[in-house]
Amino acid sequence: MYFEGMSRPSTASSDSRAVSATYAARNFASLVNRVREEGAAYVVERSGKPVAEIGPVKDRVVTLREFAALVRAAGRRPADEEYLRAVEEGIAFLNRAEVPESRWDS
Repeated sequence: MYFEGMSRPSTASSDSRAVSATYAARNFASLVNRVREEGAAYVVERSGKPVAEIGPVKDRVVTLREFAALVRAAGRRPADEEYLRAVEEGIAFLNRAEVPESRWDS
């Protein structure tokens, strides 16, 4: 399907079409629908140079074993002092006693 503003294959990828930035701005909803329904991919160009891509999100499935290996490889990083202080202040704020200033206040 060819429309004004998207007339040729992109040089960035063999399976994507090039569209002008103006066309993409004016027809964004249509482009997103085509990506969702057809799996189409588009390279947005400004002055003939690629500046952005619009395409389907690739699902990344990670097994529990891969996730565990990733966690082990990353190790446990020590938190910085400012972060720990902010967490402690938040805990103290949430755990404060909610006692009225006087018995007569309700």
